[in-house]
Amino acid sequence: MQLGSIEQAEALGLPIPCRAFDPEVFFAETPADVEYAKSLCGTCPVKEACLAGALERREPWGVWGGELFVQGVVVARKRPRGRPRKTEVVA
Repeated sequence: MQLGSIEQAEALGLPIPCRAFDPEVFFAETPADVEYAKSLCGTCPVKEACLAGALERREPWGVWGGELFVQGVVVARKRPRGRPRKTEVVA
């Protein structure tokens, strides 16, 4: 079920992840934490409205509607800090 606002979802007693978890999760620095935040949005009843609002406002950063925003643009993944490795790491 997709709803248009957090207030509508809360009135119906539906869980809203960004209200239930620490807000810092949605503005995390590490790629693993960002992926965790995105996964929390997966079942959110206002996911589509959240994403649409973030796109309209050009949110500067954070996870909104299950997508990562960096400088107002949706990006697929957060890169770790520092320079990329010159050679591939073999596990």
